[in-house]
Amino acid sequence: MLDHLIKGATVVDGTGAPARAADVGIRDGRIAVIAEPGTITEEARTSEDATGKILSPGFVDPHTHYDAQLFWDPYATPSLNHGVTTVAGGNCGFTLAPLNPARPEDADYTRRMMSKVEGMSLVALEEGAPWNWSSFGDYLNALDGRIAVNAGFMVGHCAIRRYVMGEDSVGGQPTEEQMQQMLDLLHTAMDEGAWGLSTTQSSTHSDGNGKPVASRHAKPAELLALSKAVGEHEGTQLEAIVAGCLDQFSDEEIDLFVEMSAAAGRPLNWNVLTIDAAVPERVPRQLIPSERARKAGGRIVALTMPILAPMNMSLGTFCALNLIPGWGEILGLPIPERIEKLRDPEVRAEMLKRADSKEAGVFRRLANFGRYVIGDTYSKENEGLSGRIVNDIAAERGQDAFQCLVEICANDEMRTILWPMPTDNDPASWELRKQAWEHEDIMLGGSDAGAHLDRMCGAPYTTRFIGDCLRGRKLTSLEKAVKMLTDDPAQLFGLIDRGRIQEGYFADLVLFDPEKIAAGKATLVHDLPGDSPRLDSKAIGINAVWVNGVEAIREDVVTGAVPGKVLRSGQDTRTVSTK
Repeated sequence: MLDHLIKGATVVDGTGAPARAADVGIRDGRIAVIAEPGTITEEARTSEDATGKILSPGFVDPHTHYDAQLFWDPYATPSLNHGVTTVAGGNCGFTLAPLNPARPEDADYTRRMMSKVEGMSLVALEEGAPWNWSSFGDYLNALDGRIAVNAGFMVGHCAIRRYVMGEDSVGGQPTEEQMQQMLDLLHTAMDEGAWGLSTTQSSTHSDGNGKPVASRHAKPAELLALSKAVGEHEGTQLEAIVAGCLDQFSDEEIDLFVEMSAAAGRPLNWNVLTIDAAVPERVPRQLIPSERARKAGGRIVALTMPILAPMNMSLGTFCALNLIPGWGEILGLPIPERIEKLRDPEVRAEMLKRADSKEAGVFRRLANFGRYVIGDTYSKENEGLSGRIVNDIAAERGQDAFQCLVEICANDEMRTILWPMPTDNDPASWELRKQAWEHEDIMLGGSDAGAHLDRMCGAPYTTRFIGDCLRGRKLTSLEKAVKMLTDDPAQLFGLIDRGRIQEGYFADLVLFDPEKIAAGKATLVHDLPGDSPRLDSKAIGINAVWVNGVEAIREDVVTGAVPGKVLRSGQDTRTVSTK
């Protein structure tokens, strides 16, 4: 007997093949049968008529930071709502494990680091996770049987360095003995199920003390030794971030990526390729590592987002503006001193100069303050400004845009919410994206879901992209769009029996209305432990989501079931050849 029968759906199977009408039967967590409508005679415990609806594989998000959130939110909202059934975590060199049991204080260091680099609520991290693990396997075991999505995790270089070197991991170099201990620890983590190694060399990543995170102090020899170790395990990967990921790679960064992937004989993915017609030279430059890696026996894949993720800013709390060179020192001052500094015309002029410099890289996009929209305000002086564009307000007041914005924020004691209008929303940039998506070493992803919770909302990229393909710009076909969100990332990670609607595959499925599928407006909600805030977005037109054959979402509401699986390397993933 079938557990569930979905009748008359338009099946888009994830392979890129043309959509077709079919009945799909689920049994024991897998797709048991796919047949012409009305031809399945086997009885089913439950069934539903899906005529006029699209049935696709569950979406696979290749870059998330749900490492902590899954403990207080096993549904990985809002990703699951938007059809994501498998998430890859442990990215950018940051994981919650392993933790050295001889140094209990390392857990606090890790929480404060995650709060700083990934914009997670410190209170939520402290109250929402048990922190009762030591090894990476302990961490995975703590999630087993209690999550609604499938989740796999890289092991973070920062955690490995901290475990072995302690405080010396920031600023120090490992002895030969310590290097061997790091290799042993990495091998153990992969034996326990880690998907591979993630690391960061990005200048934007600092710990809770404001110092460069541990992996940023690693020299190439250390990175290559760890990469080689990854290649000794089945079903593993590399994920890495360098400063050039945000703009354009340096020659040294290109060499490093190529050598790491070749040393491992494994794919390396990086995040995130920003596509902007105003910088046409960026994409060719960012694909040089991919071209060179193929010749050297490796493979390098760039993640890029198919939407413009809504992002809010503030001069009062840490956000992307703090990462503009020279801005962090000013925006890190106590609020009264910060306001005083920002009201100084010379300080503002220097800040704008730094924001427009080459060293600001991709953050130059944030410096057009006239295009910002005022969000929530908190003072009588700012009544009526919400929803207005700064340029218009500045013209009325006879001020330049940045001066105007500073005064508005000062009236709110820096609590004003700011929404930057994207500069790359032009037809030329979208055409450039369409072309880039055809490249074999460019893959959709980079949501950062689970991180930067009150600043951005990338999780709904799946529904927004599908909706755009069906009813918006129509930059690619529905079949191709689904393949890009399902089979492509599943193939990169070597996921076994996932990413397609195929008999014998796991029943990770999404049923949606092609006339309605979309994402709601990003709104700030206070539903994290400690009533901490995050941006959320309602899923529109998603009728149901199944994970391993069990209904986990119905009409944007979680069912309470937790059918997800912790996916372990070598067991749930196969080795992806780079040859």
